[in-house]
Amino acid sequence: MGKVALITGVTGQDGSYLSNFLIDKGYTVHGTVRRSSSINTYRIDDLISKYQESGKFKLHYSDLLDSSSLNTLIQSINPDEIYNLAAQSHVMVSFKNPVYTTQTGNMGPLSMLEAIRYSEKDVKFYQASSSEMFGGSEKVSLNEKSPFDPKSPYAASKVFAHNMTKMYRDSYDLFCVNGILFNHESPLRGQTFVTRKITRALGRIVLGIQEKLTLGNLDASRDWGFAGDYVEGMWKMMQYNTPDDWVLATGETHTIKDFLSIAFSLYDLDWEKYVITSEKYFRPNEVDYLLGDYSKASELLDWKPKTSFEDLVKLMCESDLELAKKDKVLLDENLITPTWEHPLSS
Repeated sequence: MGKVALITGVTGQDGSYLSNFLIDKGYTVHGTVRRSSSINTYRIDDLISKYQESGKFKLHYSDLLDSSSLNTLIQSINPDEIYNLAAQSHVMVSFKNPVYTTQTGNMGPLSMLEAIRYSEKDVKFYQASSSEMFGGSEKVSLNEKSPFDPKSPYAASKVFAHNMTKMYRDSYDLFCVNGILFNHESPLRGQTFVTRKITRALGRIVLGIQEKLTLGNLDASRDWGFAGDYVEGMWKMMQYNTPDDWVLATGETHTIKDFLSIAFSLYDLDWEKYVITSEKYFRPNEVDYLLGDYSKASELLDWKPKTSFEDLVKLMCESDLELAKKDKVLLDENLITPTWEHPLSS
């Protein structure tokens, strides 16, 4: 009989890729969703249509801030592995909503750790940590032993959850791992994140329905990988013989200008003619440079990134060009009005 996994944040980018990966491995996957008046399952609609009837993929209403519902859910599902991917994950938003960001980022993991602590079953727990915890104050390669220096409410909440996961592991002999993932992108990335904001706008610019793109700090440098590669790393952490903390990264760092240059050059465009900057997109406390060292995961988990930076940019651009074509059709038929910045009428 296959294993059972519970994924919080299943409707997000990582939740979608991880669900597909685990189902391919023979798992039954349960995911949590919050009750909402708007439907937000577009990333997992294919999974619902393919696997919900057979029971291989099941959704449950739950909330990270409702510890009793999480407890009940864990007891009823009786999972072998729990992957906690749910959080308010946008750094800029965390400055505007620090209380909610902290509540979900802190109480959710803590409630699950408590439930696992009292479970009759040995449940493995994965906590989604973040490279934002490091702060990026110096231009150095960062690994599992590098000190944390959080520069946002989001990062601070991740440090708390990371440390609580370690504490429960050490205090109660639980199989709890922290996955410190550096930036990982895909066509399923949220459209307010800078990489997706670029590729979404570029598709519309190519088709003549957007004039400009407004961004913030173009010199920020990140270690960007492909989300589909990283979920395999998550799973490998959970299969290792002992629980630990792990960095997943590419070992390369690129600026937002680099991303723009590669993306726009795919369509023979000069990004500097289309991109403008605005102070409103600058963070109150910038993280200028992040570079990860994944040598531990490479040596012990036999994990390494498979997708190059250039291929990642191309993948996202091609996907968002197809979405832009749909936008243009709807626009030409007067079925929508532009909701994006700097629209151009066709």
